[in-house]
Amino acid sequence: MIKRTLSAMAVSALIASSAFAQDTTSDTPAPSPDQVLATVNGDDITVGDVAYAREALGDAVQQVPEAQRDEMVLSLLVDMALMSDAAKAEGMDQTDDFQRRLEFQRMQALQEAYMTKMVQGVVTQDALQQRYDEEVAKLPKEQVTASHILVETEDEAKDIIKQLDDGADFAELAEENSKDPGSAQKGGSLGKFTRGQMVKPFEDAAFALEPGQITEEPVQSQFGWHIIKLEDRSEVTPPPLTQVAGQIQQLLVRDAYIDAVAKLKENATIETPDGKPLPGDESAVPVPGSTQ
Repeated sequence: MIKRTLSAMAVSALIASSAFAQDTTSDTPAPSPDQVLATVNGDDITVGDVAYAREALGDAVQQVPEAQRDEMVLSLLVDMALMSDAAKAEGMDQTDDFQRRLEFQRMQALQEAYMTKMVQGVVTQDALQQRYDEEVAKLPKEQVTASHILVETEDEAKDIIKQLDDGADFAELAEENSKDPGSAQKGGSLGKFTRGQMVKPFEDAAFALEPGQITEEPVQSQFGWHIIKLEDRSEVTPPPLTQVAGQIQQLLVRDAYIDAVAKLKENATIETPDGKPLPGDESAVPVPGSTQ
């Protein structure tokens, strides 16, 4: 928590100071990534370093005007270089904790690089469209709009049905009698729903009705006894691909990740001290020489 707070403070301080920087936008060609922008204790900070840091910082630099972001990031890299040199001077880079953290970050960077390579060609427009069509095919095709009155006993429900048959108003009876406070305040309205969203006895009865029809007999569920009125029946309109493209892309990347790991495990040796498999992994074997 302290580390995250210090990082946020550093970025915030630089953002504040950069607010007074001058806009240096020009029409000059983009500089080479190897161009040196600053040298700190003999170590160069290049255009490429700034570009990478800016990407890594992501949203943290969005508060800074576009033309001033590189200047802010360069200032941050100078600060990092100074503190890094100070930490090395105190031997902090030789501690076990630092070495573990460094190794973790190395593995993380290599994993990201490998996954970037693996997903190249996976997220194409054709792949997005195909996966979208597959997901749409799984969606319910029909939805209904219904209202209900929920009571505790079958006799109460039958009495309400009789009142409705005699011309009583469904919404008024729902407000007066329903034990479902959420819908009772809305005249019993449950809004739109598809199959799978309600308990099965209720769902079966609701989808069997025609618009305007009320159940002739009370419907029992674990919540009590229902009198159901179907208001409307309509087709489900799936969201357009443009609206869910980000979610579909995540599915494609997730599947690519799962496939990549599965293939790597086929030729890998995964060992645990006691031979017990890791969660979700049956391939682990005991480390040689370990006790069982």
